[in-house]
Amino acid sequence: MVDSPRRIGVNRRRMHTGQNPPPEAAPTKVSRFVAGTGFAIDAVSVTSLRAHAYHGSDHQTEWGTVRGGVYASLVECAGGAGAGRAVADRGQIAVGVRNGTDFLRVSSGGHVDIAAEALFQGRGQQLWDVVITQSETEEVLARGQLRPQNIPRPSTPPP
Repeated sequence: MVDSPRRIGVNRRRMHTGQNPPPEAAPTKVSRFVAGTGFAIDAVSVTSLRAHAYHGSDHQTEWGTVRGGVYASLVECAGGAGAGRAVADRGQIAVGVRNGTDFLRVSSGGHVDIAAEALFQGRGQQLWDVVITQSETEEVLARGQLRPQNIPRPSTPPP
């Protein structure tokens, strides 16, 4: 993860905290897909995001482990929300181009913490690093990188 604001050349002091992202960075409603992942934002800035989720039986395979697709979806949610916040002031949105998620440990569920950090933020693209940790044990379950493209915000919202 990024530990120095100089590496990405942006101001880390612009931080919003609370249960939801600021209105300009978030859609007016969360899709059923995102809600199904359990994803909830705790804090977001233009360079980082902190979130959490709870995974239960709805997220498990027939063997009782959380599906890898849940973690890949959380990487998409966290990196996308952070990247979207970073370009919101420019009248842009960030759309995923590549999501590479590695599944490191098996989990049967519970609370997870999600930390996303911007590794690169350019005019056309960004690169975000996302780490998903089991809250109870602090073990890293999965980590991934999301590369979104910055595009102009559509003039009409999707239905």
